Amino acid sequence: MHVVLIEPEIPQNAGNIARTCAVTNTVLHLIKPLGFSVEDKYLKRAGLDYWNLLDIRYYENFQDFLSKNSEARLIMATTKAKKMYTDISYSEDDYFVFGKESAGIPEEILLQYPETSVRIPMLNAARSLNLSNSVAIMLYEGLRQQNFEGLLKEGQLHHHKW
Repeated sequence: MHVVLIEPEIPQNAGNIARTCAVTNTVLHLIKPLGFSVEDKYLKRAGLDYWNLLDIRYYENFQDFLSKNSEARLIMATTKAKKMYTDISYSEDDYFVFGKESAGIPEEILLQYPETSVRIPMLNAARSLNLSNSVAIMLYEGLRQQNFEGLLKEGQLHHHKW
């Protein structure tokens, strides 16, 4: 699966998302401009020591991303959608797209994807969830629908046996 961040602004969010992508073998796509340096200490700290497990790709803008991923099925995560994220069947090749923390995905982009724009339910009075939490919720629903293929499904105790 793929996670796409359009103009992410907060390094801690991007680092947390990078870590989630690394441990799930999910490709992370970052669309510029970024609100931080990829050398940022908060970004690196949030990603811990998982950077070597991460497939990360950078794009100059959304058009650059589209031109390099023209066959991608884009799932738009937005508070403006009519459907819930659980209303869609996901495939292993889907791209989960998230907008920047302060504004979300531009409406001009959303209008192109009415059938694959989805929302995570929340109170009407709330503006949005944290970006890294939203990514984890949606990505893990997609992975659950794929039966967590390729992921470790059973843990082990370090000093005892179950």
